[in-house]
Amino acid sequence: MVAVPNAEYEVGLEGGVIVTPTGRRRANIYVRGGLIAAVSEDPLPTKRRVDATGLFVMPGMVDTHVHLMEPGQPEREDYPTGTAAALVGGITTVVEHTHGSPVRTVADLHDKLERLRVRSRSDFALAAHAWPGEAASIDALWEAGAAYFKVFTCSTHGVPGHSPSQLRSLFLELSRVGATALVHCEDESITSDAERVLRAEGRHDGGIVPLWRSREAELVAVNTVGLIARITGARIVVAHASHMDVVDLVDAARATGADISCEACPQHLSLYESDVLDRGVLRKFTPPARARTSADLDDMWAAVRGGRFRYVSTDHAPATREQKESAGIWDGHFGLPGLDTTLCVLLDAAHSGRLSYELITDIYSRAPARFHGLRGKGSLAVGADADIVLVDPNARWEVADDDIVSKAGWSPYSGTTLTGRPVATYLRGVMAAQAGQATVDPGFGRFVAGRGGARNRARHHRTPNGDDLVMGYS
Repeated sequence: MVAVPNAEYEVGLEGGVIVTPTGRRRANIYVRGGLIAAVSEDPLPTKRRVDATGLFVMPGMVDTHVHLMEPGQPEREDYPTGTAAALVGGITTVVEHTHGSPVRTVADLHDKLERLRVRSRSDFALAAHAWPGEAASIDALWEAGAAYFKVFTCSTHGVPGHSPSQLRSLFLELSRVGATALVHCEDESITSDAERVLRAEGRHDGGIVPLWRSREAELVAVNTVGLIARITGARIVVAHASHMDVVDLVDAARATGADISCEACPQHLSLYESDVLDRGVLRKFTPPARARTSADLDDMWAAVRGGRFRYVSTDHAPATREQKESAGIWDGHFGLPGLDTTLCVLLDAAHSGRLSYELITDIYSRAPARFHGLRGKGSLAVGADADIVLVDPNARWEVADDDIVSKAGWSPYSGTTLTGRPVATYLRGVMAAQAGQATVDPGFGRFVAGRGGARNRARHHRTPNGDDLVMGYS
């Protein structure tokens, strides 16, 4: 038993199987003051008991690649709705950035924080945008608490891409201050040439997407980013690695000394390249799905099992069906909704043996929290925030558009039968979602500073008996 002596427990989650990256065991978790105060195999005195019999007790998921479009395009998604979808989906902390109103300065960050203090239901961190020629703003934004810097190698979503020279300047500054970047890798010269040719041919079918945003464009950019990361010593994550050649390139760059790793997204683990031929703009995202055979998906899941991805994120970038379809394939929004379903896709993969439940708690909770320095998150240890999701691993259900809480109102998984589903989510010990609905109001969510802000402002959690607790980094 691990417990704090003489604690008065407020909530006890009893009878479930606790699942962490290191294993699983039947035990009870007790909460006090928003923190995990005890983990015990024996029942302890508590004001309120929650029966978790038959359920897995997992740490709240931490999704580090989320677009909630507020401010900017709240008709696509806003914080109250998007964070409700997160909580229903078992996600207690999101790291968000919106391209429609990018955070480029400390003033931008503070303005957004003021807006969101009464808007978010889940806890949240904020990423900033790196802008070509503005590397000097990195240090102040990092100290202000930005979780990471989003970087593009091609102009996309209205955000300008970085040339190799601009990447070098940016990465040098990232390395100097110890900041992290999430880099969207597509070579602009290749995507631009492909777009010119396809438009000249008069193409307006879904097949333009994988030709426009090609494998070659992604690989050339990843190769460039890996080389510059090695030269500069910057800490880099390649966003949404779409196929195994990308993973191999990242591994090769790391073998030469680059501090670089990959992010996995469920769309590249489960959707096929050919889907866009039938579904058109509803499968328009970039990089696109690359799998051509089930063996391609098997290889990607094997890479997840083998630890070749740093973590999993959604890249939740929703738009309603009407918003997508009314603009056509060239002008329709890129992106898919994912907060509602990503944990469920992972649970289904665990049910079918593609990965373990323990690994889910690592790649979708502990690893992203530690990598980005989100203190108190991603753990069921005593002293951590009591962010907990109760999961029925045997729930068999069919995804339907009516289930989607996100403003998107649809899912690429609609009609798919999955096994495994969150049944309740607790945020800092308070039930925040149950039975498909959020149960906390906008404003319940708190800002979580990233590694730089947490370090410079010496933000520490305290255990229930008053001792300092600094959750580990990796």
